[in-house]
Amino acid sequence: MTQVLPVILCGGSGTRLWPLSRSGFPKQFLVLSGDDSKQSLFQQAIGRIHALINQNITVGKTLIVTNEEHRFLALDQLRELKDVDATLLLEPTGRNTAPALTLAALYAQEQGNDPVLVVTPADQTVTDTKAFTIALTKAIAIAQQNAVAILGITPISPETGYGYIKTKNAQDAQDGQY
Repeated sequence: MTQVLPVILCGGSGTRLWPLSRSGFPKQFLVLSGDDSKQSLFQQAIGRIHALINQNITVGKTLIVTNEEHRFLALDQLRELKDVDATLLLEPTGRNTAPALTLAALYAQEQGNDPVLVVTPADQTVTDTKAFTIALTKAIAIAQQNAVAILGITPISPETGYGYIKTKNAQDAQDGQY
Protein backbone atom coordinates (compact mmCIF):
# COMPACT_ATOMS: atom_id res chain seq x y z
CA MET A 1 0.00 0.00 0.00
CA THR A 2 1.39 3.39 -0.99
CA GLN A 3 1.22 6.09 1.66
CA VAL A 4 0.74 9.59 0.20
CA LEU A 5 1.20 12.80 2.14
CA PRO A 6 -0.62 15.69 0.44
CA VAL A 7 1.18 19.03 0.57
CA ILE A 8 -0.81 22.07 -0.50
CA LEU A 9 1.29 25.17 -1.18
CA CYS A 10 -0.92 28.03 -0.09
CA GLY A 11 1.35 30.99 0.48
CA GLY A 12 0.76 33.20 -2.55
CA SER A 13 -0.10 36.83 -2.06
CA GLY A 14 -2.67 36.94 -4.85
CA THR A 15 -1.66 40.21 -6.45
CA ARG A 16 -1.90 39.09 -10.10
CA LEU A 17 -5.69 38.74 -10.13
CA TRP A 18 -6.42 42.14 -8.63
CA PRO A 19 -9.03 43.47 -7.88
CA LEU A 20 -10.70 40.10 -7.16
CA SER A 21 -7.64 38.87 -5.37
CA ARG A 22 -5.58 40.93 -2.98
CA SER A 23 -2.96 40.35 -0.31
CA GLY A 24 -5.55 39.87 2.43
CA PHE A 25 -7.68 37.49 0.34
CA PRO A 26 -5.55 35.86 -2.38
CA LYS A 27 -6.82 33.94 -5.39
CA GLN A 28 -6.49 30.47 -3.85
CA PHE A 29 -9.34 31.31 -1.45
CA LEU A 30 -11.68 32.58 -4.17
CA VAL A 31 -14.50 30.59 -5.75
CA LEU A 32 -13.79 31.09 -9.44
CA SER A 33 -15.45 28.15 -11.17
CA GLY A 34 -18.96 28.31 -12.51
CA ASP A 35 -19.85 24.78 -11.46
CA ASP A 36 -22.11 23.82 -8.59
CA SER A 37 -19.29 22.92 -6.18
CA LYS A 38 -18.94 26.47 -4.81
CA GLN A 39 -15.47 25.53 -3.64
CA SER A 40 -12.41 27.74 -3.65
CA LEU A 41 -9.32 26.81 -5.64
CA PHE A 42 -7.73 25.81 -2.31
CA GLN A 43 -10.61 23.46 -1.47
CA GLN A 44 -10.57 21.99 -4.99
CA ALA A 45 -6.82 21.26 -4.69
CA ILE A 46 -7.42 19.32 -1.48
CA GLY A 47 -10.32 17.42 -3.06
CA ARG A 48 -8.22 16.38 -6.07
CA ILE A 49 -5.57 14.84 -3.83
CA HIS A 50 -8.13 13.05 -1.69
CA ALA A 51 -9.70 11.59 -4.85
CA LEU A 52 -6.62 9.35 -5.03
CA ILE A 53 -7.81 7.11 -2.22
CA ASN A 54 -8.23 3.59 -3.58
CA GLN A 55 -7.14 0.05 -2.80
CA ASN A 56 -3.46 0.83 -3.46
CA ILE A 57 -3.14 4.38 -2.13
CA THR A 58 -3.83 5.80 1.31
CA VAL A 59 -3.84 9.53 1.80
CA GLY A 60 -2.40 10.83 5.05
CA LYS A 61 -3.00 14.02 6.95
CA THR A 62 -2.90 16.98 4.57
CA LEU A 63 -0.14 19.52 5.10
CA ILE A 64 -1.02 23.10 4.26
CA VAL A 65 2.01 25.34 3.88
CA THR A 66 0.85 28.90 4.31
CA ASN A 67 1.69 32.03 6.26
CA GLU A 68 0.36 33.70 9.38
CA GLU A 69 -1.65 36.22 7.37
CA HIS A 70 -3.69 33.48 5.64
CA ARG A 71 -3.88 31.07 8.55
CA PHE A 72 -7.51 31.78 9.48
CA LEU A 73 -8.73 31.85 5.86
CA ALA A 74 -7.25 28.37 5.40
CA LEU A 75 -8.75 27.09 8.67
CA ASP A 76 -12.20 28.49 7.81
CA GLN A 77 -12.19 26.83 4.39
CA LEU A 78 -10.85 23.56 5.80
CA ARG A 79 -13.81 23.42 8.21
CA GLU A 80 -16.16 23.36 5.21
CA LEU A 81 -14.56 20.17 3.90
CA LYS A 82 -15.75 16.88 5.33
CA ASP A 83 -13.33 14.14 6.40
CA VAL A 84 -10.16 16.17 5.76
CA ASP A 85 -7.59 16.06 8.52
CA ALA A 86 -4.99 18.79 8.03
CA THR A 87 -2.00 20.40 9.67
CA LEU A 88 -0.98 23.97 8.93
CA LEU A 89 2.72 24.64 8.58
CA LEU A 90 3.27 28.37 8.89
CA GLU A 91 6.19 29.83 7.01
CA PRO A 92 8.02 32.43 9.08
CA THR A 93 8.65 34.36 5.84
CA GLY A 94 7.41 33.54 2.34
CA ARG A 95 10.35 32.53 0.17
CA ASN A 96 8.66 30.70 -2.71
CA THR A 97 8.48 26.98 -3.48
CA ALA A 98 11.81 25.42 -2.44
CA PRO A 99 11.72 26.51 1.23
CA ALA A 100 8.02 25.55 1.48
CA LEU A 101 8.82 22.08 0.12
CA THR A 102 11.74 21.76 2.50
CA LEU A 103 9.50 22.65 5.43
CA ALA A 104 6.99 19.96 4.37
CA ALA A 105 9.70 17.33 3.81
CA LEU A 106 11.27 18.02 7.20
CA TYR A 107 7.85 17.73 8.83
CA ALA A 108 7.21 14.38 7.10
CA GLN A 109 10.63 13.10 8.14
CA GLU A 110 10.03 14.23 11.72
CA GLN A 111 6.86 12.10 11.80
CA GLY A 112 8.98 8.99 11.20
CA ASN A 113 7.28 7.95 7.97
CA ASP A 114 8.54 7.86 4.42
CA PRO A 115 5.46 8.79 2.39
CA VAL A 116 5.33 10.00 -1.17
CA LEU A 117 4.87 13.76 -0.97
CA VAL A 118 2.24 14.87 -3.46
CA VAL A 119 2.76 18.60 -3.76
CA THR A 120 0.33 20.91 -5.50
CA PRO A 121 -0.27 24.64 -5.54
CA ALA A 122 -3.53 25.82 -4.02
CA ASP A 123 -4.32 28.21 -6.84
CA GLN A 124 -4.50 26.09 -9.98
CA THR A 125 -7.51 25.21 -12.08
CA VAL A 126 -7.90 21.65 -13.36
CA THR A 127 -10.68 21.15 -15.89
CA ASP A 128 -10.26 17.40 -16.46
CA THR A 129 -10.06 15.92 -12.98
CA LYS A 130 -10.25 12.34 -14.25
CA ALA A 131 -7.17 12.80 -16.46
CA PHE A 132 -5.42 14.61 -13.60
CA THR A 133 -6.12 11.73 -11.20
CA ILE A 134 -4.81 9.18 -13.71
CA ALA A 135 -1.65 11.23 -14.32
CA LEU A 136 -1.12 11.72 -10.59
CA THR A 137 -1.54 8.00 -9.91
CA LYS A 138 1.14 7.26 -12.54
CA ALA A 139 3.41 9.91 -11.01
CA ILE A 140 3.01 8.32 -7.56
CA ALA A 141 4.03 4.93 -9.01
CA ILE A 142 7.16 6.55 -10.46
CA ALA A 143 7.93 8.27 -7.14
CA GLN A 144 7.63 4.90 -5.37
CA GLN A 145 10.72 3.86 -7.34
CA ASN A 146 12.82 6.59 -5.61
CA ALA A 147 12.38 9.05 -8.45
CA VAL A 148 11.00 12.56 -8.70
CA ALA A 149 7.87 12.85 -10.83
CA ILE A 150 6.63 16.18 -12.14
CA LEU A 151 3.34 16.90 -13.87
CA GLY A 152 3.20 19.71 -16.37
CA ILE A 153 1.33 20.91 -19.41
CA THR A 154 2.61 21.57 -22.90
CA PRO A 155 3.11 25.33 -23.26
CA ILE A 156 1.36 27.12 -26.10
CA SER A 157 3.76 30.08 -26.08
CA PRO A 158 6.92 31.24 -24.29
CA GLU A 159 6.40 32.82 -20.89
CA THR A 160 9.22 34.13 -18.71
CA GLY A 161 7.10 33.76 -15.57
CA TYR A 162 7.08 29.95 -15.74
CA GLY A 163 9.65 27.19 -15.82
CA TYR A 164 9.81 24.46 -18.43
CA ILE A 165 10.31 20.72 -18.08
CA LYS A 166 12.82 19.21 -20.48
CA THR A 167 12.17 15.55 -21.24
CA LYS A 168 14.25 13.05 -23.16
CA ASN A 169 11.89 13.40 -26.10
CA ALA A 170 8.27 14.24 -26.78
CA GLN A 171 7.12 10.61 -26.91
CA ASP A 172 8.68 9.89 -23.50
CA ALA A 173 6.72 12.80 -22.04
CA GLN A 174 3.46 11.46 -23.46
CA ASP A 175 4.22 7.98 -22.15
CA GLY A 176 5.10 9.26 -18.67
CA GLN A 177 8.76 8.29 -19.00
CA TYR A 178 10.94 11.16 -17.85
